[in-house]
Amino acid sequence: MALQRRTGGLHRDDQEERPLSGGFVGGAVRVGDMVHKAPPPDPGFVHRLLGHFERHRWSGAPRWRGTDDRGRDVLSYVDGDVPYQQGHLPALVRSEAGLAAVARLVRQFHDLTAGTELAGDHEVVCHNDLSPKNTVYRDGGAGLLPVAFIDWDLAAPGRRVHDLAHVCWQYVGLGPAVRDPGEAGHLLAVIVTAYDEGDGPANGRADRDRADRDRADRGRVDRGEVVDAILWWQDRCWRGILAAADAGQPAMISLRDLGVADDVRAAHEWTAHHQAVLRHALRSGNEMIT
Repeated sequence: MALQRRTGGLHRDDQEERPLSGGFVGGAVRVGDMVHKAPPPDPGFVHRLLGHFERHRWSGAPRWRGTDDRGRDVLSYVDGDVPYQQGHLPALVRSEAGLAAVARLVRQFHDLTAGTELAGDHEVVCHNDLSPKNTVYRDGGAGLLPVAFIDWDLAAPGRRVHDLAHVCWQYVGLGPAVRDPGEAGHLLAVIVTAYDEGDGPANGRADRDRADRDRADRGRVDRGEVVDAILWWQDRCWRGILAAADAGQPAMISLRDLGVADDVRAAHEWTAHHQAVLRHALRSGNEMIT
């Protein structure tokens, strides 16, 4: 199974802790309608961010509900399906509709944080770990599409292109398993185009006023930076896992022993080898996502 159904038949009065699948480093459990997990490295920032989303009624993230008697964060449970199995991307994740929907969801929270105290002197607040294992999909009548991102532990101020590059890497599955670099490049262009459009004509809002159009233009990313940012992420990731494992961090030791660092290094080598094809596709892929 590459999709993990997150409902599990639990009820509000069920106080049994049940582990949640998703990601490579576990620890989150469900208790009734809440998720209990270890607090993030910067809990104050993440709690303020989730509160910001709640005040703006953005449904793409869980709600922070405090801490339990063990010091764990308590978050609202987001119902749906999460593609979590290492090394396997279900077709729905890599579909053009799914990729475009992910990109628009990213654009929404980027725009919600742009110019805020949370972003500070940076463009936006970045999630910094956007991937299928941290995405909840739900069927709203048109098949399974992304509705929310989970695991905001690494969220921090940053640049739009960094989150978008991580999306390109993770949701397209860039690496040796990709058989057609040209198709992969096309899918990168689908993601970037959908992000640039945001909630504009791609969602049927062709009548946006000038202020809306100006805001959308300010949120566009430089396509020439996308592949460089992908390579940066991949290089930083495999080196970081090995360095942290050597320093004795248990979670990173587990990732190293699972071969994750080797997989990411192979993805970096693949991306570097095919970067000319990917860059060309991004330059020429300015078609509208409809």
